[in-house]
Amino acid sequence: MLEALYERGIQPDIVVGSSAGALNAAFAAANPPVVGAARRLQQVWRSTTRQDVFRFSPRVLLRALLGRSNHLFSNQGVRRMIEQELTGVTTLEAARVKLGIVVTDLLDGDEKLLESGPAAPALLASSAIPGVFSPVKIGNRAYVDGGVADNTPITQALALGADTIYVLPTGVSAHLQRPPRRALEMSVHAFNLLLHARLRQEIRSLRDRAKLIVLPPPWPLDVLPTDFSRADELIGSGLHSAREALADSEPAGAPTDRAIARLESPTTRT
Repeated sequence: MLEALYERGIQPDIVVGSSAGALNAAFAAANPPVVGAARRLQQVWRSTTRQDVFRFSPRVLLRALLGRSNHLFSNQGVRRMIEQELTGVTTLEAARVKLGIVVTDLLDGDEKLLESGPAAPALLASSAIPGVFSPVKIGNRAYVDGGVADNTPITQALALGADTIYVLPTGVSAHLQRPPRRALEMSVHAFNLLLHARLRQEIRSLRDRAKLIVLPPPWPLDVLPTDFSRADELIGSGLHSAREALADSEPAGAPTDRAIARLESPTTRT
């Protein structure tokens, strides 16, 4: 989707991200808005494996099973990705354009927009799926995945003064042939379903408050969020759909309607 935007000369003044989108947002804000940069980000995900993200540690897992830990996996793999790909952005305010990262306060559930301070803790917190990764302490508060409070932070973009907002959703795994078999897959899949239910509601309620252009995610989506093996296929599908949407004669309307349709399961469409 970034490649399609950059091809048409669409450049952001503000980038806001939440959950896994926080990692993409930080990369986009840290690099020039050119096709080459978008392709470098694509290559990051093409070369990422499940083990890179969900790094198995017998000690961490044993502590969780014994009730001595609140997470199943180490976040060191995600930290390594952040350190390798964002070497020039150690703080959020060091990005080339305004960058906002959404996190969720673990104790009261409130969303918080981080605009300054060390980048790595903010990104680790925003992508810390509850129960899967450990909460991240920033200041005197513990934070978890920004998606718990706001998966697609349109309201935060509005609060920062955006009047034209491009939303880049990942889609939802609504065409699986069988239920997830493993606990991790089930947990992340259910979490993803919850996040996208809220996304549909936010798009409908906020589309009249700004020029809202939602790019259609890949569809049909029959791959779990924990499966990185089909990254190339999904990237290609996302690029094709985004190009079609941006070429539409009414880009502020038709792509958003098309995206909403793709974010809804067949049983919920009217």
